[in-house]
Amino acid sequence: MPSFDSSRGRFRLADRHIAVLAHLLDKETPPAELFHSLGELQQIGLVGPEGELSPLLRDLLTALANPLVLIQAEVTGQHGPLNHGVVVGQDTVFSHDGWPGDEESEYVPIQPSTLVWELARKVKLQSVDIEESELLGVPEIKATMGALDAAFTALEQASDDMDATRTAVIAAVSGASDLAEPELSALAELTMSLNSTWRITTTWGGKPGSDSVRSIAVWDCGRHGNWERVQPQEPIQDGQIGPDTTLQVVRTSSRDLWDKIADLLPDKEELASGNA
Repeated sequence: MPSFDSSRGRFRLADRHIAVLAHLLDKETPPAELFHSLGELQQIGLVGPEGELSPLLRDLLTALANPLVLIQAEVTGQHGPLNHGVVVGQDTVFSHDGWPGDEESEYVPIQPSTLVWELARKVKLQSVDIEESELLGVPEIKATMGALDAAFTALEQASDDMDATRTAVIAAVSGASDLAEPELSALAELTMSLNSTWRITTTWGGKPGSDSVRSIAVWDCGRHGNWERVQPQEPIQDGQIGPDTTLQVVRTSSRDLWDKIADLLPDKEELASGNA
């Protein structure tokens, strides 16, 4: 069920509610499959009986209707993938966060100056000092996506015995690749300690074929730190990945990731060029 907080200008809306608002903004009647969603919006007062849009929605809908930049942060953890993001409009910026088990996302206005902080928060980027003993002794690992799939399959069948699990994962990766030590054990340790994977994709301009997309993908491996997945290179297209596709992860620091997140954002010249 959608809801809103007028005191802070924040809203809880599902994609289906956004779809209804988009139709109404274009002076269109939503299709029949969205009538229930329309009724929910009318029930809480965001839409009038004749399809009138509440003034409370003005800033959000203005940003959604004509965004300068769209940012998606996809985070996959214990509860599966969650989609968060930011919509940068001409005059306002709205951040939205998903929640496990809920279809609604919370849309909240933020200050443009806090944008990098907001993206770092969405992916839980923290400045953590990693002990030398936890760095696994390798700066990068190069394998295949098939080897990674084998590691995850072994983890799904794992027991509570960590030593037995580690042995099973190493055996699975070894059988699916020609990876040697110390990278073999390092990949097993990373998959076993994986807290989440995340990627942030920034899009602007909207011109087909133009260089208007930037993305970064990272493994949060807990006590083993952050590892950037540089191959397969983002953004990944459908059907691009197979068992023989190269997988390469590189150890990185929170400080470097902060800078890389900031670099995802286009500057004024790029925005002007993309919208020309």
